[in-house]
Amino acid sequence: MTTGVRRRMGVEERKQQLIGVALELFSHRSPDEVSIDEIAAAAGISRPLVYHYFPGKQSLYEAALRRAADELAARFVEPPQGPLGARLLRVMGRFFDFVDDHGPGFAALMRGGPAVGSSTTNAMIDEVRHAAYVQILAHLQVEKPSARLELVVRSWVSLAESTALIWLDGRRVPRAELELQLVHDFGALAAVSAAYDADTAEMLVGILADEPADGPFGELVARLVALVPAVSADVPSVPDQRLR
Repeated sequence: MTTGVRRRMGVEERKQQLIGVALELFSHRSPDEVSIDEIAAAAGISRPLVYHYFPGKQSLYEAALRRAADELAARFVEPPQGPLGARLLRVMGRFFDFVDDHGPGFAALMRGGPAVGSSTTNAMIDEVRHAAYVQILAHLQVEKPSARLELVVRSWVSLAESTALIWLDGRRVPRAELELQLVHDFGALAAVSAAYDADTAEMLVGILADEPADGPFGELVARLVALVPAVSADVPSVPDQRLR
């Protein structure tokens, strides 16, 4: 039973509460549409008290963005055990959990929201992308990637980001299918790079050797092989250009 008596919060506790309230509101509506009055009301405090802890909406927005960025980066952390395809699928599941829960907030984070052009916001976005890049390299057990492998990983991180943003606009593709497709996209990007780069080819062969036939990459191979009979008759022969 409530007594109507408010518990006093310390400075840091109150700031964290306001950040949480703001992030929750930003998760359901664009930050541009959320006012300081709404944040104050949701936190159960007055508008002037919000300004006591944050000099303005922009600083509160950036604090909420910081929390969202840290949480999103953590979604790419995965123990390095088991087949890579299954690990990436779990990562995509957690990534889309975040996208699902924080739709407008996710879009604001990746597009800059009301802070477009802000060096602080841009730095946070870059941190998320770099954290994802580092985690994927850890999954691949690669410390110093070749130039082509770096392109593969960074391109895939950007693809996951842009795919999620497009998906939020109508959610016309079932989420589970999209998560699997993005894992397949990683395999496809790696395969194309492997055709040009011996180091990537060696890494990919090692990955596929550990993949079960019913895993994400096994399914991708099966889908591609199924396409071959349908197109092979129409494809002209290609000169043998092996890796040198």
